[in-house]
Formats: sequence, structure tokens, C-alpha cells
Amino acid sequence: MRRRVAGVGAGVEMHMARRATIDDARLLEKLGCVFRECGYEGASLAVLAKAAGLQKASLYHRFPGGKEQMAREVLAAAEALIARDILMPLKSKAPPAERVDILVRQLNGFYSAGRQACLLNMLSAAPTQEGPFAKEIKRAFAAIIAALAVALRDAGFDARSARVRSERAVMLLQGSLVLCRGMGTTRPFRDFLKRLPQELLAGRA
Repeated sequence: MRRRVAGVGAGVEMHMARRATIDDARLLEKLGCVFRECGYEGASLAVLAKAAGLQKASLYHRFPGGKEQMAREVLAAAEALIARDILMPLKSKAPPAERVDILVRQLNGFYSAGRQACLLNMLSAAPTQEGPFAKEIKRAFAAIIAALAVALRDAGFDARSARVRSERAVMLLQGSLVLCRGMGTTRPFRDFLKRLPQELLAGRA
């Protein structure tokens, strides 16, 4: 929008600056990247605001509850993605092997081929039971394990074996991501995905 400035020579105009905006989904994505990279304690407001392209005041306007609200909303968005892209395919009526193949593809995208750390892990506190997001994190892990166990029971495993294999797969996933971060290479994650179908389905009835 243009307006003339009083007291300045005729014909001189200025462009009114338009406040920078960012839609909610994109904002949560940017904030999520910070939490994945820095963890909750390490994600300062200055770093969060810079990643979002907003002033701190604008960030507080969007999130009156401060950093904890930001993390909760990022976590809620991640849970929604997990439900849509991981849980639903695992509990579908497709053949179990096909569900596992879909899981491999979705995990590869969800973690950017091993370049992104796990948000659930990075928002955990030590000990996790006392962390501000313990309930949400426990719920998310439990949902993934339960959905994976559904696919394995449909593949012919008994309930106990399905549960044990599901928990082991989640442990291997988390371990591979931690190893990627520590070693500065995505190879552990790529190797994990390559072996995952065999890990899950070997010996099925």
C-alpha cells in the first residue's frame, strides 16, 4: 500500500511495510526443525524466532504460552502425521508385507532419509517420566508399536511375538537415528530400513 508522507516534497511516496506472515503449518514445520536439531532445552527463543523469520514479540503473539506451547503444537502436528502416514497404513487391510514396505517408505520420508533426528527423542527429558511432554511421547511410541503389532499378527505371529518384534523395530529405529547424528552419516538409518522387512517378517507363519 502506498501513502504520501506529510512534510515531504510532492511526489515523494513511501511503501507501507507489510508485516511478514507465515501460515501455521509452515511455522510449525520450521519450529519443528529447531526442536529436532537442538532439543527442547537447546531451542532458545532467539533461535526459534530466527528460524520462523519472526520477531520474538510476533512469536509470542502466535504462542502466548511461550516455548512450551510451541513444542506441544509441533508435537501434536507430528502425531497427526504419524497417525496418517504410519498408523493408518499399518492397520489397513493390505497384505502385511505391503504394509511393511509402505512403512519403510514413510519412515524414509518422515526422517528425511536419516538426516533428521526423531522429534519424540529430542523432546524427551532425562528422566523422560518427569519431562513436560512425557504423556504425549509415551502415547506416540505406544501407538506406533501397537499398530506395527497389528500388521505382524495379521502376518501370522502370535500376540507376544508381534509385540516383541514391534518394540525391537522401534528401538532399532531410534538407535539408527542416534548413530546417524553421532557419526555424521545417514548410513545407519539406511541400513536399518534395508533390513527392516526381514527383521519384522522373517519366520512368519
